[in-house]
Amino acid sequence: MSNTPRLPGLTLAEADHLVNTALAVGAERGFPPLAVAVLDVTGEVVVLRRGDGGMPMTSRIAVAKARTALQALRSSGRIDLPGSIVDSIQHLYGGDFVPWAGGVLITDGDVVLGAAGASGAHAVEDEEAVQTAVQRWQEDRQR
Repeated sequence: MSNTPRLPGLTLAEADHLVNTALAVGAERGFPPLAVAVLDVTGEVVVLRRGDGGMPMTSRIAVAKARTALQALRSSGRIDLPGSIVDSIQHLYGGDFVPWAGGVLITDGDVVLGAAGASGAHAVEDEEAVQTAVQRWQEDRQR
């Protein structure tokens, strides 16, 4: 047993499960290849996978959408700010602020454990994939 402290939150196995579920949801629903990221509460990547044939840029966008959800403490698609404010926030966060659907919080009750983000399909489809994965994971935890 290690004496190294561990942040509370998701395990690697849970993050893998969330990513695999979101990729499967996208495939089941006929979405284009997705990139899906799961981040811990500090905004660092735990797992990032891009489906076969996915555009390379989708990986970075998936991470940015998840970070946006963490920074705003809400789904990235629910952020409604004027463009000039978005530009300023993007500057502050080095471009990792993307107020489009596809980034969702991963919670246990009212405690944030991390965030998931997806990119590659239409933004609402990206969000549908990760939101479905998070909902299924939460249901599994309650059993």
